[in-house]
Amino acid sequence: MNIFVGNLSYQMDAEGLRALFETHGAVDSAHVVSDRETGRSRGFGFVEMSNDSEGKAAIEALNGTEADGRNLTVNEARPREPRNSGGGGGRDRY
Repeated sequence: MNIFVGNLSYQMDAEGLRALFETHGAVDSAHVVSDRETGRSRGFGFVEMSNDSEGKAAIEALNGTEADGRNLTVNEARPREPRNSGGGGGRDRY
């Protein structure tokens, strides 16, 4: 089960996120998303738990709780939307 965790403090790292969820079951991976240019946390992350019942229990237990002075938003992650290839290149003008 892939779990979205929002409203993380900017000091939270992957190890802290993992520790928060390990009290509710086995954590396969934990990742805090960081800004590509600055390397600073973007305030959200993802936790992967292979046992769905443990994942659901973690969501129930942690959603709305406080960690590092911030109330967490915890729910099942939605599938990633397909991204536009962008490109953004100019087009010929006549």
